[in-house]
Amino acid sequence: MWGQMASFTVKKAVFPVGGLGTRFLPATKAMPKEMLPVVDKPLIQYAVEEARAAGIEQFIFVTGRGKTAIEDHFDRSAELQSTLLARGKQDLWREIEIITLDAGSISYTRQPEPLGLGHAVWCARSMVGDEPFAVLLADDLILGEEPCLKQMVDAYRDIGGIMTAVMDVPQEHVSRYGILDAGRDDGRLIDIKGLVEKPSINRAPSRLAVIGRYILHPRVFDHLDRQQRGTGGEIQITDAIAKQIGRVPVNGFRFAGRRFDCGDKVGFLEANLAFALSRPDMADDVRRVLQRLNC
Repeated sequence: MWGQMASFTVKKAVFPVGGLGTRFLPATKAMPKEMLPVVDKPLIQYAVEEARAAGIEQFIFVTGRGKTAIEDHFDRSAELQSTLLARGKQDLWREIEIITLDAGSISYTRQPEPLGLGHAVWCARSMVGDEPFAVLLADDLILGEEPCLKQMVDAYRDIGGIMTAVMDVPQEHVSRYGILDAGRDDGRLIDIKGLVEKPSINRAPSRLAVIGRYILHPRVFDHLDRQQRGTGGEIQITDAIAKQIGRVPVNGFRFAGRRFDCGDKVGFLEANLAFALSRPDMADDVRRVLQRLNC
């Protein structure tokens, strides 16, 4: 049985990228929101690089209409690469070469309508199979010394089950997130006793919020197969996770790093500044710009 494995390895990752990106219109009218750049890389590339650093070998994209730019981004562009080499731009050629995912390691499936994160994950069920898998939301961008998913995978090897990245949020923001009913807490791992999706302030069991990094047990599909609608009329992944409490270990993971909500305009701008300031080739110039703007 899956639960009797000596260690719990994660080799597949699902990237739900079928959303409409309405909060960034008109910029996302003809461009996927996941292709919005933070400094010089699109959001989805940061997510894929994070997955690679965690040892992921199979990359599953759940797409929708108008998302072909994502497929093109991770494909080889022979004309562009030959042009860069001919012009002596080897550094840029290497940047483009790194983006390309290995043949056979990437697959795409369609989410025919936006029915929620749980539905997007369910759409990937045949590609996931009967093994643990990661889910990464490109909107949640995390800056840290060690990639968030790698931190989670390292912890997951010893405990298995289900794991979600969590962080404390202000009380007034709990209605934006899935919120933990927390049990044992050792400072890093938190035993999840329950989950409430987007509760009102007076019904939130804590300020510990689930953010867009998950390692899921294939048993979540038992619930997702029922296609039950939850909060907001959507099929919620938090509901599927909550149904596994008591059946498999379900833990929250406090990661080291700073998370930016790039589904929000201000959060997206903040991410651009933070990532630019983290780069030695840009930091001084960016600080000078901020000084000129009296920031």
